[in-house]
Amino acid sequence: MVARFGDHLRTSRQLSAYTVRNYTSDIAAYGEFLRLRQVTDLNKADRRFLRDYLAWLLELGYVKPSVSRKLTALRAFYRFLTDSGDIQRDQTDLVTSPRLDRRLPVAATRREVETLLATPDTTTDTGKRDRAILEVLYSAGLRVAEITSLDVGDIDFQAKELRVVGKGDKERVALLGIPALHALTGYINGTRGELAGRPSETALFLNRYGGRLSARSIERLVKNYALKAGLDPDFHTHTLRHSFATHLLDGGADLRVVQDLMGHSSPATTQIYTYVSTEQARRVYMDSHPRAARPKQVTPSNDE
Repeated sequence: MVARFGDHLRTSRQLSAYTVRNYTSDIAAYGEFLRLRQVTDLNKADRRFLRDYLAWLLELGYVKPSVSRKLTALRAFYRFLTDSGDIQRDQTDLVTSPRLDRRLPVAATRREVETLLATPDTTTDTGKRDRAILEVLYSAGLRVAEITSLDVGDIDFQAKELRVVGKGDKERVALLGIPALHALTGYINGTRGELAGRPSETALFLNRYGGRLSARSIERLVKNYALKAGLDPDFHTHTLRHSFATHLLDGGADLRVVQDLMGHSSPATTQIYTYVSTEQARRVYMDSHPRAARPKQVTPSNDE
């Protein structure tokens, strides 16, 4: 059933391989719960059973966003089974996701980003590649799945643009700054040719075996450079995306423009970055304005 569900996501819904893999992985957790409960008939999954499943996930240590995502995958799975006639009962819509705590995205400062970008040793082949990866992540505000799927042909050096395939296989145009273009040029003209295992390889960023660099490898790469640069241990690929949006808004960019550049389908998703900018503005104000802090006690002069 799961294999057919994966085929359905690929063909009927035309989801990317990355998204399909996430869906089927989330369904695998449900399969484990079914085995533990010794349930073989999916029609028996009533509201109580499904709520127990979510509670079980939380007990295992899954965070609320992950549990919510697994419920979304389960709803899609049950909808598919109902439409195909495999089951007659679907109560997944009767279960609500765990209430998510509102968390503001964490952005690095401009100085921290500059420190990170300067960390790779560009006298080495891997250093040139890694510098290009970091520059593109920050310059274009890409998700990790988007940068791993880039091909050489997606770059328009003259227009300073990238063709990006985002969530739901939606295409958008991302922009590249001069430092990112220089880093890409140095990588493509030198290092990439050394790494390419075969001339027909189209992937932009390659591993040491000449194949496409994986999302996990890029996540590990960013994490290692962040630690080497002395940044927050929780720094990850999405921190660069958060920083991209926050720095644009700090610079006066229109919210709708940032929404388009990030590939958000709803302005509400981008809106959260305005709160980050507001908080940063508040900190700057409190640290810098002479009348922001608690006034110092004034000692009366003898002339009064």
